[in-house]
Amino acid sequence: MAQAELQEKQTNAPDSGQKYDFVGEEMERHRKRRKRRKRDCVTVEFVEKKKKGGVLRRDPLEVFGTDIMLMILSNLDARSVALSLVVSRGWYGVASSDRIWSPKALMAWAGSNQGSSSTRGRPKELVLGCAERLRLQLIENIDLEDKRLLEELWLGKAHIPRLMQIRGLSKLVAYSLAVMDGKRNRIMKDDLCDHAWEFHFNKGAPEYWRNLDPYWKGTGPPMRRYFHPDGSQSADPDDKVWGGHECCYLTVTSIAGEGKIREHYVRINRWPRMSVSRKHDWSWELSNHLYSYSSIPDANKEGGTGPQYGVM
Repeated sequence: MAQAELQEKQTNAPDSGQKYDFVGEEMERHRKRRKRRKRDCVTVEFVEKKKKGGVLRRDPLEVFGTDIMLMILSNLDARSVALSLVVSRGWYGVASSDRIWSPKALMAWAGSNQGSSSTRGRPKELVLGCAERLRLQLIENIDLEDKRLLEELWLGKAHIPRLMQIRGLSKLVAYSLAVMDGKRNRIMKDDLCDHAWEFHFNKGAPEYWRNLDPYWKGTGPPMRRYFHPDGSQSADPDDKVWGGHECCYLTVTSIAGEGKIREHYVRINRWPRMSVSRKHDWSWELSNHLYSYSSIPDANKEGGTGPQYGVM
């Protein structure tokens, strides 16, 4: 029968000056069929073996269902949930749920340091009140009944980004924006103006100024400075160092190739420039060899602080 098929192909073959290898074509087709049958046979045997051993692997989402997977993912840390987003489309739909990311958006600000110096000693009522306001703004219908979570809400972070207040953001996007803004080292005018700043002289400053500084003498709370949108700076009325002189500030940023920051600093009048750094609790520090500024924690500030939109 195979010979008859070959003769039929020979008869129907197109006219060509080249010799057509029907035998080779048939052998190649037979080899592919045999390879396919062998692969299918191995797959079936493998599956049957796994079934008998009770170790057949299945997608946990198919086994447990969406509701149970939501409960499981809700107990993971944010990094683990983020990794779950790339497993499959089904996993992405579950792992990006607001039911998971609403509490994690809050805990992104809470951090892991419950004893942060920025909030130690705050009245319990203040913390609970701030937490309730944020709950109403960000998670709406998600009920957070765990009082411990509310009490720890503001213990880790000094500032809450203003861009978190944009309406319509999913909780996953809100969490991502919070993390990205927390890593931002480029300070903007909004950051300078939205916070009050503690000011003190460093060891490299002349002794005369350090003797007037309560930071060194321990005679009172640290001095404060305030940046204003018009580019000016001011101090408290009883400040012994402030002489009523005019102060103007500016931020300088030079960008290298591919959007990388080559140089970034803040300068007041013609005094030495101050380098900019970000702390683990998202607070800011401006410093040089003479003096330093530290942003005062204000996580309870309504509406958040900083620029309205993301900054590279």
